[in-house]
Amino acid sequence: MAARQLVPRRAAALGWRRGYSSAGAAEYLHRSIVPTMHYQKSLPRLPVPKLEDTIRRYLNAQKPLLNDDQFRKTEELAHQFEKGVGRELHEQLVAQDSQNKHTSYITGPWFDMYLKARESIVLNFNPFMSFNPDPKSEYNDQLTRATNMTVSAIRFMKTFRAGYLEPEVFHLNPEKSDTQLFKNIIRFVPSSISWFGAYMVNAYPLDMSQYFRLFNSTRLPKLDKDELYTDEKAKHLLVLRNGNFYIFDALDRDGNMLKPSEIQAHLKYILSDNSPAPAFPLGYLSSENRDTWALLRKNLLDNGNEEALQKVDSALFCLSLDDFPIKDFVHLSHTMLHGDGANRWYDKSFTLIIAQDGTAAVNFEHSWGDGVAVLRFQNEVFKDSTKAPAISPQSQPASVDSSRAVRKLDFKLNDALKAGITKAKEKFDATVGSLSLNLIQFNEGGKEVLKQKKVSPDAVAQLAFQMAFLRQYNQTVATYESCSTAAFKHGRTETVRPASVHTKKCSEAFVREVSKHSTEELQNLIVECSKYHGRLTKEAAMGQGFDRHLFVLRHLALSKGIALPDFYQDEAYARINHNIISTSTLSSPSVQLGGFGPVVSDGFGVGYQVHDDWIGCNVSSYPARNGKEYLQCIHKSLEDIFNVLKGKKIGS
Repeated sequence: MAARQLVPRRAAALGWRRGYSSAGAAEYLHRSIVPTMHYQKSLPRLPVPKLEDTIRRYLNAQKPLLNDDQFRKTEELAHQFEKGVGRELHEQLVAQDSQNKHTSYITGPWFDMYLKARESIVLNFNPFMSFNPDPKSEYNDQLTRATNMTVSAIRFMKTFRAGYLEPEVFHLNPEKSDTQLFKNIIRFVPSSISWFGAYMVNAYPLDMSQYFRLFNSTRLPKLDKDELYTDEKAKHLLVLRNGNFYIFDALDRDGNMLKPSEIQAHLKYILSDNSPAPAFPLGYLSSENRDTWALLRKNLLDNGNEEALQKVDSALFCLSLDDFPIKDFVHLSHTMLHGDGANRWYDKSFTLIIAQDGTAAVNFEHSWGDGVAVLRFQNEVFKDSTKAPAISPQSQPASVDSSRAVRKLDFKLNDALKAGITKAKEKFDATVGSLSLNLIQFNEGGKEVLKQKKVSPDAVAQLAFQMAFLRQYNQTVATYESCSTAAFKHGRTETVRPASVHTKKCSEAFVREVSKHSTEELQNLIVECSKYHGRLTKEAAMGQGFDRHLFVLRHLALSKGIALPDFYQDEAYARINHNIISTSTLSSPSVQLGGFGPVVSDGFGVGYQVHDDWIGCNVSSYPARNGKEYLQCIHKSLEDIFNVLKGKKIGS
């Protein structure tokens, strides 16, 4: 049910009402008649693929990356693994999985992968997604937007915790399943079998087990492996401005939200505070190598900062208010992906960043969850804050004593901590200084044209990335596309491998030998790529990729102290996991653009969106690669593909 809709008559008859505080501001976004976690218990389990399927898929993905001799060697190692130690590991995994029916086989190893990583989470893990501006331009004033988005975020939290948030469901036939009638029936179906009821009408409920980590949560640096920490009792908000840390209670002792005018007053107080920026901004520490940060955090705790750090860690979420407007999309991407390091706390589950001109984004820590949960949060916050804003630009802040309600956190720093912050800043500045971000908007077509031509929009975007790399660097390289497996209990993601023998053949035809092919032949090559990519995507979404399976078998071998099988020591295995082109897409009416850093030093991070009539790409790179040129090659590739699909002849 859309936010702010009237309560269905049936619900009203049952005595349910939307919760309104005495101030008249809704405490909840909506009140779903189907409880939020109604489907969770009966979600299907993430399947462990058959080992022979995994090996076949792995070899198919290796084929375009290797020459004949290399492929023969890799094929031999793969089949040895399949018949020998791989079979033993697979059987152990299947047995282990059947003993752990409450979760998925990927959960533990995937948390380990994130939490044991020692490199900085900035650029390496934390992505950003920026909100579209408020359609009513006067509502983009920083104080107005910060207040409205904070109120909507708290409403989301309260709606979720009360069990009133609409369950997340992927509707293949919304006319049947996204209806009041269906909801009225399904809510009476026991949660142990409710998933099957949805499945009958082609609706797929998604896992929502990650949502609780959105709020009051943080990643704590620890030696060797970090920890996730959540304290749902805390009622305060953390606000960062000019490198200073402020807190105030956003909920009262009964858990009711403060009046929006009071939140507005407190944020206004923080925005008008003229305290100087700290000489040693603590925020930089959260950008450090995780072991270095763990040791510095211990020093902080030993130096009398335990209570202040506890306030940071347990806060509802982090709101970062920047003192400058956004100049353009490149500036927006830099600001929201990493910022200046001082006015951020990268460990919080998410940070809501609002610039001086009201440009807003979410930067989130990735270990606790994936884009599905964050995107739902963003969609609801955008819808609520724009369609039913808590305050208007004319609203007056409440007459409250913000100087008493708002507390500025002070941190006691010794010489070792000051030196640690200085070093963290130097490292941060050097890394961020070497990052390039570039964007293009391809305006000659999008989803509509591609669907008319019966090809997959995602397949075309991925084909363009392959074609562009071949044009620029004359090779086909390991490519990663993230695909959600949230249709399963505790699903995370699976990898789609967009570089295939089909994309290689098609790219070579377009880039190297376009004159040898008729337009019809080129069209057929695109269609072939689209069909194959569609199959890979479907398999991945159904938990039938190969990456997670092989990753977990390797994790199992290491955890049991088994010598690493030769299969994993193959250079080709290392190469396919050195993802030079790392890609992720999202499409939402609330999101303007998203982005993330390259996952390897000689790689590209490609965030992209395929809209009805245009395609947007946001590419990050380090000095080893030229992102600007890569985007020009993507543009040229998209141009050629669209022209061929429209029946036009293209030149080389």
